[in-house]
Amino acid sequence: MQDVAVIIPAKNEADRIAATVKAALELPGADLVVVVDDGSADGTGRVAQQAGARVVRHGRNRGKGAAMESGAEAVTILDGDREQPRHLLFLDADLAETARDAAPLAEPVRAGEADMTIAAFATTVKLGGHGFVVRLSRDGIRRASGFQATQPLNGQRCLTREAFEAARPLAAGFGVETALTIDLVRQGFRVREVEVPLSHRATGTDWRAQVHRARQFRDVARALAVREPAVAERLARLRGRPRP
Repeated sequence: MQDVAVIIPAKNEADRIAATVKAALELPGADLVVVVDDGSADGTGRVAQQAGARVVRHGRNRGKGAAMESGAEAVTILDGDREQPRHLLFLDADLAETARDAAPLAEPVRAGEADMTIAAFATTVKLGGHGFVVRLSRDGIRRASGFQATQPLNGQRCLTREAFEAARPLAAGFGVETALTIDLVRQGFRVREVEVPLSHRATGTDWRAQVHRARQFRDVARALAVREPAVAERLARLRGRPRP
């Protein structure tokens, strides 16, 4: 049964997006791949379309959360009069050929055993940072929902349409994964981590990587501040003003 739509948010991934799309189209049950070109300047959308994806383009970069929502909205339109909406499998654009190994991520959702699965990469890559953002997200998820996440920032996730809609509106930017986990666990949805042999480009140590990491930290902190009063109070104190 063809019941999975793959959604790939992408920005400036022209070098890997074709391989990612082609591999995603090989996944069991996946008959639709939607690439959301989030303000790319390198032809990412054109390359993705040539590889067999449907492409949604943002004229400017709007962030990961917005790209995920745009992709899901496109699937709703393409679902048309389908009796059962497709499940939504979100993959990163830089997975390349390893995207074909994402099948175990969709299996529990397709079988009705989970409402959202989160990938736990079987092979981890040493990142250029010091794990500050990962610890912030993992600890925040545990405090806010009781769920112990192994890889809390992993963007490889499969959701039922019902679960996705229950989590909307999604948190902005890189806070989306942290917020998704907290919001769905709190609402009683079944969330599972699934080990998969995927891999993608690791964040480096140059100034661009440091800026990227700082944005991640900011977005995760904002997502947690909405869901954890104690975090909001700490952030307010750092800004030197009382919490409203």
